[in-house]
Amino acid sequence: MKQISLFLILTIFLISCESKEESDNTLNKSVQLDRELAEKLVELPLACVQTEYPNRLGQTLGAEDDLATPKQLRPAFYGCFDWHSAVHGHWSLVKLLRLYPELEKADQIKEVLVQHLSSDNIQTELDFFMTEHNRNFERTYGWAWLLKLSQELKLWEDPWGPELDQNLEPLTQHIEKSYLTFLPKLQYPIRTGDHPNSAFGLSFAYDYAVFAENDSLKSMIEKRAKDFFLCDKGCPMEWEPSGYDFLSPCLEEVGLMIRVLPKGEFDQWLGNFMPDILNPNFSLKPGKVGDRADGTLVHLDGLNFSRAWNLYLLAERYPEKDHLQKLADDHINYSLDQISDENYEGTHWLGTFALKALEGAD
Repeated sequence: MKQISLFLILTIFLISCESKEESDNTLNKSVQLDRELAEKLVELPLACVQTEYPNRLGQTLGAEDDLATPKQLRPAFYGCFDWHSAVHGHWSLVKLLRLYPELEKADQIKEVLVQHLSSDNIQTELDFFMTEHNRNFERTYGWAWLLKLSQELKLWEDPWGPELDQNLEPLTQHIEKSYLTFLPKLQYPIRTGDHPNSAFGLSFAYDYAVFAENDSLKSMIEKRAKDFFLCDKGCPMEWEPSGYDFLSPCLEEVGLMIRVLPKGEFDQWLGNFMPDILNPNFSLKPGKVGDRADGTLVHLDGLNFSRAWNLYLLAERYPEKDHLQKLADDHINYSLDQISDENYEGTHWLGTFALKALEGAD
């Protein structure tokens, strides 16, 4: 009887090890964006940018006359549940179409972009930002994605690219000026794992400033990044993630400082800030999602993608540190196959985060 029990225990152990090995192999597989995946990812923003409801407006009402439908208020970016998701949904459409001009629904995508990003629509969007009670609307998360969209339109070598970029330009310029006005006033950085995170908002804006050769914005971000983060030490990764995080406070800060600091200075800074991350034995498990139908719990899928895009930056800087690439791949693989069109709570935005992460995987 003891022999039978021992055999059963050994069998269960071996099955468990095989299952773990299969799981580990699944996590450790390399991942990259190809035409097949692009066709799948483009369906998500294409479906949501024209979906007006449900909708979280996020505005401040100054008077009864401010009440209107999302499409009336924001004719360019009324879909995808909220304004910032609509903006980065448009970024995804342009990005995927730029990379794969022969997408099956290329004509439909162009039709949507031309319809939404008209000069009249953008003027209405700008008028909203200029109202007394909404000057800080989407600061700085939505601002960062708007600049990312502008940058992508400038890169799009299609006859529509320059025209749509020109249409967007008044709003782009307003966001640039808003950064320059706001950043000197911000006394302390915001270190949360969601929308207000300062490091995230500065990173995307910095990419835009470098690309657009906006030296004023570039210099301002460099200064404020150093003011906020240069003396930081010992970021507590063991505290991450919080239950609703879709950004890693530690890794977003790394992602910003790797942009703004010269290599030698960054090496020294990283040694103080996250001294273990370059150790080959450094481990970081993907965030686990308890319910993908819950609009906040599904944030952890976004965390896995945003962690990945910062880990890929580190892997590019330190190519000899193979574990960084593997950690990034693990995070993407945990969540990529879970994106479907069944749960709008996640699908209205997660495709964009996956696409952004996959940029670094190529």
